[in-house]
Amino acid sequence: MKNKNHPKKGTRTAVDPIRSRKDINSIAKLLSDKPRDLLLFKMGINNGLRTGDLLRLQVKDVRKLKPGDSITIRESKTGKENVLMVNKAVYKALKGYLDKENPADGDYLFPSQKGGHLQPLAVNKLMKKWTSAINLEGAYGCHTLRKSFGFIQRTEFGVGFEILCKRFGHSSPAITMRYLGIENKEVNGILMNDI
Repeated sequence: MKNKNHPKKGTRTAVDPIRSRKDINSIAKLLSDKPRDLLLFKMGINNGLRTGDLLRLQVKDVRKLKPGDSITIRESKTGKENVLMVNKAVYKALKGYLDKENPADGDYLFPSQKGGHLQPLAVNKLMKKWTSAINLEGAYGCHTLRKSFGFIQRTEFGVGFEILCKRFGHSSPAITMRYLGIENKEVNGILMNDI
């Protein structure tokens, strides 16, 4: 069987969100002894920002942040300003990382072993490794973090497509729906609602 997560050269494969809190918790547990990776995972699924924008952060950008604090970042893809928010989950992962690694303010928050910061391609490999380790079927990559944020916000917290559209910087809620991979079984499920 051909692996659907390895596109032909010049083409792209859409990646899936992580659709359950149980799987998110399993990956977080898997990463509990890898503070950098846990922080990347927690920051990604709790903010819905593009991974490339997270990877460019430096320690000085976030060192003093507490739950409820935010910073403004400029998105590399659009040039627009967006907000990185620190909630309790991100703060816990950030504090754990800073306490264990004690990085300098000028260091990248997500350093690469090769120097500089992690690249999106490396995050794609990490996502595949993490999801494979918990036997999660599907196509996963760096956009999985952003998509998981949107999926969980919508399904667990009832956040509407209009708000997610604004958060993602999409031009319409229809684009957000496609981006989050709304499945036929979900649409068909509403047909069982008695009116």
